[in-house]
Amino acid sequence: MNNKEAKYRKFALVGEMLETPSIIKNFNSGNTERPFKSIKKTKRLFLTGEGSSRIFPAKNMIYNGLMGGSGLTIHTESARQAAELNLKDWTLFAASNSGKTKEVISLFKNKKTYAKFALTQDKNTILKKYCKKIYLLDCGEEKAVSATKSVIEEALFYQSLLLKLQGKTIAKNRLNELSSKANKVLTMKIDDRIVSNLSKSKVLYFSGRNNGVAEEAALKANEITGKKSCYLEGTYAVHGIEEAMDKNEAVIIIEPFKEEEKKFREVLVNGIKMPVIAISKRKTLFPAIKIPSMPGYDGYLQLLACWNLLVEIGISLGINIDRPKRARKIGNELK
Repeated sequence: MNNKEAKYRKFALVGEMLETPSIIKNFNSGNTERPFKSIKKTKRLFLTGEGSSRIFPAKNMIYNGLMGGSGLTIHTESARQAAELNLKDWTLFAASNSGKTKEVISLFKNKKTYAKFALTQDKNTILKKYCKKIYLLDCGEEKAVSATKSVIEEALFYQSLLLKLQGKTIAKNRLNELSSKANKVLTMKIDDRIVSNLSKSKVLYFSGRNNGVAEEAALKANEITGKKSCYLEGTYAVHGIEEAMDKNEAVIIIEPFKEEEKKFREVLVNGIKMPVIAISKRKTLFPAIKIPSMPGYDGYLQLLACWNLLVEIGISLGINIDRPKRARKIGNELK
């Protein structure tokens, strides 16, 4: 995608996606001393929210925490499910771009925890009444229904908090590097054959790690392409669901497990005859969208590659990618 051609320029969604590199470059978490002290004391962090404000930001933090051996217990569930859990000795953190998400407000109002914090764009959110502190996003308003740039800033905020708990920071040169690579991924040309095959598919399956990337891409596929989609965690794509798949559907694998590529090809390509593509930093057995790598931040680049791909599919289908027919900007707004 780019902001030069008319077919892209007319959509707010494209413009907002293309703002992401500058949001990364200028990211500043602000003073996070309060949640830092709370998490250090409880050693338990519960991340909540609904949809895009939770999926990638929370799961990216959990994945990086486990990869880095943080020693913290970090968990996530949506707010309604969280309301059923005992969170008395947990630090609770919610991301709600609008600050008006009904499920989150209800949880914060009624649930007893050690401490509560929120990340939002609404400085007047009612969540202030129930929090020790709210943190404001700097990314600006999103006009398109599908949340994009806010998701990346939320994820960076959580990742910066995780690094602080490990005695580290996101160095300025790292933000510059991620910004540059993000711009490359968002503006790279996607092979027309890949776009064509996926545009014709009835269902788009996104297969990948439980780090929020494939799951968030599946949600974005609904909003941006209007297609049915499904998130297949890990190697679930070859553990039963293949019985119900057919050649008119397609699988997008995010950074395939090298050890499992032959099995995926055997079952999905040779067996079902369905299109399979990869989004990866390396050469794979499948047609691939090759992206740069940045250890510790690969999830951001993978997700941005999915955005680029989905925009191309949506535009090829003649869809208004800013305004889905039924999806709303705030899924369940407090009135």
